[in-house]
Amino acid sequence: MASLRESLRRTLGGLVTMGRVLTGRQIAGRGVTVYPDDVFLVSYPRSGNTWSRFLLGNLLWQNDPVTFLNIESRIPEIYFNPDRFMRALQRPRLLKSHESFQPHYPHVIYIVRDPRDVAISFYHHNVKAGNIPDDYPISSFVPRFIAGEFDRIFGSWRDNVLSWTALRQGTPGFLLLRYEDMKRDPATVLAGVAAFLEGCSFRAIDARPEALKRTIELSSPERMRALEKQEAGRWVLTKGTRSDKPFVRSAISGGWKSQLPPESLAAIESAWGGLMQSLGYELASGTVVPTMVSHGEIS
Repeated sequence: MASLRESLRRTLGGLVTMGRVLTGRQIAGRGVTVYPDDVFLVSYPRSGNTWSRFLLGNLLWQNDPVTFLNIESRIPEIYFNPDRFMRALQRPRLLKSHESFQPHYPHVIYIVRDPRDVAISFYHHNVKAGNIPDDYPISSFVPRFIAGEFDRIFGSWRDNVLSWTALRQGTPGFLLLRYEDMKRDPATVLAGVAAFLEGCSFRAIDARPEALKRTIELSSPERMRALEKQEAGRWVLTKGTRSDKPFVRSAISGGWKSQLPPESLAAIESAWGGLMQSLGYELASGTVVPTMVSHGEIS
């Protein structure tokens, strides 16, 4: 009887999926239609992708600022929008993804963030989503984070980052950005992104100093937090989560220094120290960890 029920469940699930595909309601996801002039904004979750979408959206639409309510029609996330909707967008398109290496993505802006800060942000994200209780120890969360338990589809931070840096860095159509460099000097990074997008068939982008200054102001954490208070209940990524926990948090670099317990810090650096150092992140211990992968210069 159990096997019969399972067979019926799978059959019904298949029919539902087929119906969504035939009616154009199937979420794009990994099966998104890809065009040769597409640019994918990719990162491991909680690595600054939403802030980057605001920066790039406000750079591209300087006279009509980005909000949480229009971001999905400008730089849509592939996991929340039907492929039919995505195909109707004006080209060239800029699309958000968290996927590990996808060889058919023609142009990629990949954002990497210090995994020690990613761990903290991911912890609070899972509290907000209701995946773990408020009193769940971060020391218990970190080993599961290292193992990639909370987002198995995207792999662990190491798996995701290494898949792109090992296979695409140094090749045409790939731009690697560090979140920390974006925080330290956003104007310089944005100017480089504008040049990259123009090389990917995007229209000429106004990257004069005054335009970059306005873009950065419109994408500040303070403005994003204010917008979140007004729009979180209507944005696809936050409307089903706890309203008492912010999606846009401190957005700082180096918060791990005061927030990660020593054993959690040691676990992350022990697991990923070599890759971290190859990306320019200093280990708290000061230990040099050998790595078998050469990543070259960080853009």
